[in-house]
Order: sequence, then structure tokens, then C-alpha cells
Amino acid sequence: MEPRNNTKISKLLLLGLSEEIELQSLISGLFLSMYLITVFGNLLIILAVSSGSHLHIPIYFFLSNLSFVDICFISTTIPKMLWNVQMQSQVITYEGCITQMYFYILFGALDDFLLAVMAYDRYVAICHPLHYTVIMNPWLCGCLVLASWIISAVYSLLHSLMVLHLSFCSDLEIHHFFCETKQLVQLACYNTFLNDTTLCFGAVIMGGGPLTGILYSYSKIVSSICGISSAHGKYKAFSTCVSHLSIVSLFYFSGLGVYLSSAATHSSHSSATGSVMYTVVTPMLTPFIYSLRNKDIKRALKRFFGMESLFGMETFIKGPFSLELKKCP
Repeated sequence: MEPRNNTKISKLLLLGLSEEIELQSLISGLFLSMYLITVFGNLLIILAVSSGSHLHIPIYFFLSNLSFVDICFISTTIPKMLWNVQMQSQVITYEGCITQMYFYILFGALDDFLLAVMAYDRYVAICHPLHYTVIMNPWLCGCLVLASWIISAVYSLLHSLMVLHLSFCSDLEIHHFFCETKQLVQLACYNTFLNDTTLCFGAVIMGGGPLTGILYSYSKIVSSICGISSAHGKYKAFSTCVSHLSIVSLFYFSGLGVYLSSAATHSSHSSATGSVMYTVVTPMLTPFIYSLRNKDIKRALKRFFGMESLFGMETFIKGPFSLELKKCP
């Protein structure tokens, strides 16, 4: 099949999760509900952190950034999918596809880095509580977030530019509900060894690097917690990490599951279905995981909506600042 230059491509087709009309309506309603819950829930986290003066500490600064990124992450894919279902169309323009891919990679990488930064914050809070405010100063927190944005933007731009230089054939159907990089590369007519290598190398560096930092941080945290004599002290220290650990597990295990299932079955449909976990479900669950057991967040939300008097005053617990833990080895 003769390749044609990618500059002549005007549109591609997103086949979505199902081509059955009956299922499309059900999927559309389900995804609209999850999208609204995600946006509303993460906006509440941002409002709680910005309005609660007692939440103006590093961990909640990173959490509000994670919530903002999650809103952007899910907004790169779901609105277009819902629009296509509503209009009974599968078309996405070539420019729109590249743009969607760029922002999808950008916000996905940012999620990765912010989770690693939050793990470092927990390490400092538990292993070096007396130096926490000195180490996690506003300048360092800002630099960590800024560095995450810059690295993610450069990484995303690299992939986008490499795809722009590909030539495509007449088959321009993407078996996914968004322009996923691997699916787009597979449509190319000539050898994509460089793109495939970059994808694998990037996944190892951008995924493995932050994950290594998270595992190292928690190895030190576990070591520190084991040095606490009282069971109550151990519980109190570990409880400050439960929410973050839950999000990390969801993000990495869902991503790993998608990769392993697609590699084993070579099915684009199973990959698209599995990717719902880390593109939709994880951002939706983030505000619930961080707010259900977090008294600080609940207190800030009650105060923001003027409901504190209805529920009674809750005792403010500082968390990491009140811990007196054994210093990490």
C-alpha cells in the first residue's frame, strides 16, 4: 500500500469502545456521569485547599495541583468522546488528534511526577518531622511543581513532533475512544522503529523514574514507622500515607494492567477498555479517597459551604507536624 504524506490528512476515525448504537447511549450516560463527578469532586478539593488557611501546607499544595491536573487529564478525552456519540460521528480532525495526544501525554506525565513529589513530601514529614517546614519550603515546592510541568511538556512535545513526521496509509481508523499514541503510530505506512523505541524508552524513564522515587520514599517511611514503639504512633504515621498509597496503586496497577493485557492479547479493544481505569476512574476516585478520611479537607469544605455549625466543631489535628518519629537511617 502506497503511503501518503501526513500533511494531506484531514481527519481520522475514533471507533470508541463499542460500535453498537444501544451500548453507545449507555456508555455515553455512564461517562458523562463520571466526568461530572470527577470535575466537581476535584474542584471541591481545590476550593477546600484555597479557602482553608490551615491547608496552606505543602502536601495540600501538591494535592490541589494533582486535582487540577486530573480535571485537565480527563477533559482531554471524555468531552470529545461524548460529542462524537451525541452527534453520531466518529470523526476527529488530524490537528485535533495531535492536540489531544499532546495534552493527554502532558497531563498523564504530570500525574506521574506529582505522585512522586507527594511521596517525597510524606518521606520528609515522617522521617524528618522537625525539619519538615525548613526542607519543604515554598520555594522548593514551587520548583518541584514547575520542574514537573517543564519535563512533562518537553516529553509530550517530543512525541507529538515524532508523530507529525509520520506518513499514513488510507486506513485511518483508531480502535480507541481517544488519540492514543501507540494506536496512532500503528497507522503509519513505513517502519516505525524509532517511534516504538522512543515510546518504550520514554515509558521506562517517565514511568520508572517517578515509581523508583516513590518506592524509595516508602521504604524509608516503613523503616521509620517500624522504629516507633507504640501501636498508636505507628497507626497515626501510616494513616498520613494511606490516601496517597491508594492513588499510586490505582494509577500504576491500572496502567500496568492495560500494558500487560494489550501485550498478551494484542487486542486494541481490550487496551481501550482497560485504559478507562487510569484515564477516567482514577481521577474520579482521587477526591473521594483524599476527603472521606481526611478531617482537614472535610472541615474546610464545611466551612466553605457554611455548614460547620450544623456538624459541630471538629478538633484540628496537624498530622505530620505533631509526629515525633524516629529519624530515618
